[in-house]
Amino acid sequence: MIRPLGDRVVVKPLPSEEVTKGGIILPDTAKEKPQQGKVMAVGPGKLLDNGERVPIDLKVGDKVLFSKYSGNEFKINDEEYLVLREMDIYGVVE
Repeated sequence: MIRPLGDRVVVKPLPSEEVTKGGIILPDTAKEKPQQGKVMAVGPGKLLDNGERVPIDLKVGDKVLFSKYSGNEFKINDEEYLVLREMDIYGVVE
């Protein structure tokens, strides 16, 4: 697993829907990039100029919404992950 640094968060994207509400099955090329994911790891927080750390408001297991084209994609052991900055995450889905 990846141990993120600073204010970064490792997210496993949740699969997007493969069938539309009308029952049409979408091929992989027609699917939109996922915008929801599960937090897999959280960094220690942003380091300020005065040496203090601002902790991240997320925890492992949170289901989050994030910007469609944000972060960097990585593949580890055939699993896809995104590494995002905390500011690229819009909120927690409850």
